[in-house]
Amino acid sequence: MTPLLPNRFKPNLRQSLGLLTLLFAFQFMGYGQSQSRAVIIGNVSDQFGSLPGATVSIEGTDLVTTTDVKGNFSLDVDEGTYVVNASFVMYIGQSKEVTVKVGETATLDFLLETGFSIDQPVTIGSRGSPTSSLKTSAPVDIISPQLLASSPRMELGDVLHYLVPSFHSTNQTISDGTDHIDPATLRGLGPDQVLVLVNGKRRHNSSLLNVNGTVGRGSVGTDFNAIPIATIERIEILREGATSQYGSDAIAGVINIILKKQTEVIDIDNRVLINTEGDGFENYSSGNFGLKLGNKGFLNVTAEYRNRNATNRAGDYTGAVYTDDPVLDAQLIEENNFFGQTGYDNRRVMEIGNAETQNLALYFNGEFKVSPTAALYLHGGRNYREGKGKGFYRFPKDPDRVVFELFPNGFSPEILTDIQDDAVVMGIKGIKNNFNIDFSHSIGSNRIDYTINNSNNASLGIASPRTFYSGGFVYNQNTTNLDISRGFDYLKGINLAFGAELRVENYQIIAGEEASYIDGGETFTDENGEEQPRIPGAQVFPGFQPENELNRFRTNSAGYVDIDVNATDNLLFKLGGRFEASNDFGSQGVYKISSRYRVNDRLSFRGSYSKGFRAPSLHQVFFQNISTQFIDGEIVQVGTFNNESAVAREAFKIDKLRAETSRHFSLGFNGKLGDKLTFSADYYLINIEDRIVLSGRFAEGYEDILSPFNVSAAQFFTNAIDSRTSGGDVSLFYKDNLGSGELNASLSANFTSTKVVGDIHVPEALDGQEDVLFSREDVARVEEAQPNFKVNSLITYEFDNYKFQLGNTYFGEVGYMHPEDGNPDNWVLNEFTGNVETRDQIFSSKLITDVGVSYQMSDNLIISLYGNNVFNVYPDAHTHSANTSQGNFMYSRRVQQFGVSGANYTLGVLLRL
Repeated sequence: MTPLLPNRFKPNLRQSLGLLTLLFAFQFMGYGQSQSRAVIIGNVSDQFGSLPGATVSIEGTDLVTTTDVKGNFSLDVDEGTYVVNASFVMYIGQSKEVTVKVGETATLDFLLETGFSIDQPVTIGSRGSPTSSLKTSAPVDIISPQLLASSPRMELGDVLHYLVPSFHSTNQTISDGTDHIDPATLRGLGPDQVLVLVNGKRRHNSSLLNVNGTVGRGSVGTDFNAIPIATIERIEILREGATSQYGSDAIAGVINIILKKQTEVIDIDNRVLINTEGDGFENYSSGNFGLKLGNKGFLNVTAEYRNRNATNRAGDYTGAVYTDDPVLDAQLIEENNFFGQTGYDNRRVMEIGNAETQNLALYFNGEFKVSPTAALYLHGGRNYREGKGKGFYRFPKDPDRVVFELFPNGFSPEILTDIQDDAVVMGIKGIKNNFNIDFSHSIGSNRIDYTINNSNNASLGIASPRTFYSGGFVYNQNTTNLDISRGFDYLKGINLAFGAELRVENYQIIAGEEASYIDGGETFTDENGEEQPRIPGAQVFPGFQPENELNRFRTNSAGYVDIDVNATDNLLFKLGGRFEASNDFGSQGVYKISSRYRVNDRLSFRGSYSKGFRAPSLHQVFFQNISTQFIDGEIVQVGTFNNESAVAREAFKIDKLRAETSRHFSLGFNGKLGDKLTFSADYYLINIEDRIVLSGRFAEGYEDILSPFNVSAAQFFTNAIDSRTSGGDVSLFYKDNLGSGELNASLSANFTSTKVVGDIHVPEALDGQEDVLFSREDVARVEEAQPNFKVNSLITYEFDNYKFQLGNTYFGEVGYMHPEDGNPDNWVLNEFTGNVETRDQIFSSKLITDVGVSYQMSDNLIISLYGNNVFNVYPDAHTHSANTSQGNFMYSRRVQQFGVSGANYTLGVLLRL
């Protein structure tokens, strides 16, 4: 692989460090000089020991600090009487009063008790002050610091996949860039129908458009794995449509990632993962530390490194290698020791599983008081990732794609990706005339570059390079927000919030080097003695051509208003509206009405109805390229033509993309039973009109139109379908003292069903070709490619210095439907059974079990051992030989409940200083 830090990383890193240096300079200004004449010291702990990183503040002032590794804190104050508050996420806070005189040192110790997640204050879903989720009108999941710290998984998407039933994200394979950026979804919808925030600010999307046959085909989402786990304090997941509050994309819900603020503690975390199959070794290292900036600010910094070796779950290849004559082929295989030179054992010729990756990330989160009522804040970081994935093997029997002089035994092409993800948010917030004002600017950028290695451009013959730069993508997003809110004392309390947003987006396609796409004109002689052209472009990933290169912009402006009315102590009404206008897809107005009725402090009912929308992404509007796709074992050159192209507009009469619109209804309740059990249950119904999809491949009848582009099929984006998603979420949390320790147990589940409703929307020119535009395989990808239910349970028992945990995740069924097998006349021979059968398959439910134990050897050292998928469970294997691509694919690459790594074990060492 290429070096982890390319030259372009270094100058920008120096700029970032320069910015951080300016913040450190505040340490030496007047804010850092103590003018205090008394000291309050103490310790914050729970029943098992100290709580590093707990927040200690003085009520009515801006004095705040965090505890060190031993749970100790210190506050410099003037003479007087103070109320001191101690809090920690997922714990019940405490307040104590103390009086100090000049020269005195007062001591206050706090013993906190763990609280239920349902009682925790949440910031998402309301523009007012944070409030208990028991009092909100929307369901919110909270992923606590304890859950994040005790998860043995090393990527954020993987962590959420096993903690949140409604969240789905798995590693893909043989899917080009999608091998390295996992599609992530919520409530069974698409990756582009969930909005991601960091500290409440919109996160940018990836530059990658998923165009292969995976979950989320035709969509673009957020790269969760670009955000290091070590920088996250907690995560809030709003499971409700919220485009009226947060804008486009928030159809399925909103995920708010809140970064750490802790100071006085240095965490150094090291982990290694061993796979029982002997591959997929991973190692992880992170460091997190926080600094006080004077007495009125902080800076928290995280560095993280992840390295993952590839896993391989390919089957033995059963097809031809040198010739279609089986007798001669077997002879040539033995003479050339073909399977011995592939680098794999047995008869494997491909690498199918998790791709090899390396990650390096640097993130920061800071805030600094500039006055008693105002503060500057900033956060962001950089993630750089290298990936190496494999493609389909190119066999010497195919002279149209293999140059024998370069690769006499064919070759296994490699796709090397360089992914750079940058983000920085700067803002100022404060209070003026009782109004809370927050003004911010966010900059986000994601770039992917593709290098193709161990390949050839067959049309160049022996002059072909073996390595190509095939081009890449860039996506930039600049967002400016002004948010204003104020509470009023009318009735039992009214909160008014309003604001505006200006977003500028930029999408670029970068052309590859000439050798990666050029048609060199070389030919070969077929079995009939006729000259045939060789396929142009780098095999596995032809480079983007200059005519595909583009640089497009979009501007989007929006205004919103939210009103929360506490009509009585128990009855809350919320009303929100938003209007957005864009320079390319038009304008859209949306609204939301919701309510919560609190029967008492232990039971609340809630419901909402909203209209939402999702604007077509710039990627969907402008993406175009030529790709090599394997379809039923045959290589096809497929052109994706955007809506600006003459092919899409004139030949296929494709309309300009419109925004998706949605209607969202939800109804639920939550509450407590005694002091040990909390519960929640919610039903939801989401109707989406004009969903944007990537069409099927049009070939027959369009040969004359497509031949000038050297492609045999065409596809494009269009508003083709309507869908209906219904389901429910339930959760139970239980806490109790057991013996000398504490027992925590949770059980949560999501049940969801998505159906394509009504007719497929086709242009008049394509009337009668609905099955081509959106085939039964495409329909099944929307309806059945994600589990129809998922149940998560987690039991932890903590006593003395030990912590034991048992987790189970039960994945529901997923299904695959072959595009042609709706008619039994198209069924083919299954070599496994000897019968002519459908290639459709339902993959059954599976239970994954994780166990773990950790031991705190001292205040500074914690050692942990975790077993993931300890019973070595795999998805169902393919039951039809035609789905295995001549034996290569034992497991589906189209639909997956979870990965194919099998059992693995993680050893972790956390050093806390």
